[in-house]
Amino acid sequence: MKEIRFHPNTDTHDMEFKCRHLIEFLMQGHKVKATIIFIGRMMVHQDIGRKLMDEIIEKLTVVGKIEQAPKMEGRYLTVMLIPDKKKIEDFKKNKEKSMAVNI
Repeated sequence: MKEIRFHPNTDTHDMEFKCRHLIEFLMQGHKVKATIIFIGRMMVHQDIGRKLMDEIIEKLTVVGKIEQAPKMEGRYLTVMLIPDKKKIEDFKKNKEKSMAVNI
């Protein structure tokens, strides 16, 4: 299992960079755990963390499916995803098509 941690104030570029790594892990066949850590006063703004989690799930469901829905465990909001072979094949085909168009 691979895990990558986020914070509610994670910038969009950092989130996209980390999500690309999670997609690579899913394509390699690993289970993936995305965790949002709330530190200090961030616990008051859990809605920001939930929005970020929704964005992460949206990006990762391209190649995976949710094994365990997002849930709060103390100061951690976690979601577990597993690879979906059909979605991975479709993703690779679309990636190859886009590469052929760029050439």
